[in-house]
Amino acid sequence: MTTVLITSGPTRQYIDPIRYLTNASSGRMGAALAAAALAEGFDVLVVSGPVEVAYPRGATVHSVLTTEDMLAKALELLPLCDGVIGVAAACDYRPITVASHKLSKEEMLRAGEKEASFCLKLIETPDVMATLATHRRSERTQWLVGFALETNDHRAHALQKLQRKCCDLIVLNDSRAINSHETEVEIIADQGETVGTFSGTKRQVASGIMKLITQRLVNSEKPTLIEEESI
Repeated sequence: MTTVLITSGPTRQYIDPIRYLTNASSGRMGAALAAAALAEGFDVLVVSGPVEVAYPRGATVHSVLTTEDMLAKALELLPLCDGVIGVAAACDYRPITVASHKLSKEEMLRAGEKEASFCLKLIETPDVMATLATHRRSERTQWLVGFALETNDHRAHALQKLQRKCCDLIVLNDSRAINSHETEVEIIADQGETVGTFSGTKRQVASGIMKLITQRLVNSEKPTLIEEESI
């Protein structure tokens, strides 16, 4: 049986024990992909940040909080997997230091300025998919599918991520997908060609994505363009 690892949802990077940086990812696409993968006959492992959605029964779910937690668990599970789908919206930055107590306003605010302000110094977190790419057995035996949610220069940014993260496919969408039940995606292969376009509910789109993954990366059939009408 083919085993797929799906990273899903947001991560949190704490400022103090109460406050944290995060994003608006709902985990709906990850849950839809898990359901679609199960329907295709995959064994499904999910590494998820904090979400309110329920993942399908049949998927093995590992809950994490931070980007570092997500990477550590994904690396632990990677040897068990034939492929990875990185749909998680992991935080790209974290505070340089995390306070051990809830910061008071007096501690946070900078005095002597016209308006009170709080300066937060950040550093990059590890890139989960790019790191997994460096640890996979080989491109032939473990495939990677990434997601790129962009607000401008959509295709150019997606292509950059495709190369930087060493993915076999990247799924391009935009900010309309955030916390929505519907989405529209373009799937781009490693040579930059569009190999699939899907729109509809996230369940419908996830089904199309998984069928394309099964065709191109699992069964290694001759690549063909899959349009949304074929869902």
